[in-house]
Amino acid sequence: MASGLDDIDHKLLALLQVDDRVPVAELGKTLGVAPSTLNDRIRRLIKLGVISGFHAHVDPEKVGLDLLAYVFVGWSDPATEKLFLAAIARSPEVLEAHHVTGSWNYLMKVRLTTTRDLEGFFAQVVKEVPGVQRTETLIVLSSPKETTLIVPPELKA
Repeated sequence: MASGLDDIDHKLLALLQVDDRVPVAELGKTLGVAPSTLNDRIRRLIKLGVISGFHAHVDPEKVGLDLLAYVFVGWSDPATEKLFLAAIARSPEVLEAHHVTGSWNYLMKVRLTTTRDLEGFFAQVVKEVPGVQRTETLIVLSSPKETTLIVPPELKA
């Protein structure tokens, strides 16, 4: 397998992504592997960086973050990038930022409470970065599919 992981590693990762609170003994029964072996595998996957952490998945709308938007950001001066990245690193509204191809430099995924908060985000974060020339915002109306599950190519067969 290209990733250096075997079938048990992939199955273990799939199970942990669905519920990382399942006891190792139960995972062992499901996978037919001794719990001590699974503990060793989990530690190895963490050490390799395959598992980057264990997290609670919070429903954004249940905590009042009803507005989801994607924001394209563009500039022409390469020096702007460092300032932009520093500004968004300090901004909890930015859930993701991706360097993209095409006519934009970055695409951000942001979560806020209202459109007024989005306006404030632009005024206090994006427009404060010298060199940012343009933005385009897409407000999400609904999300029929949103997941964090990663399915390795080896398991897509």
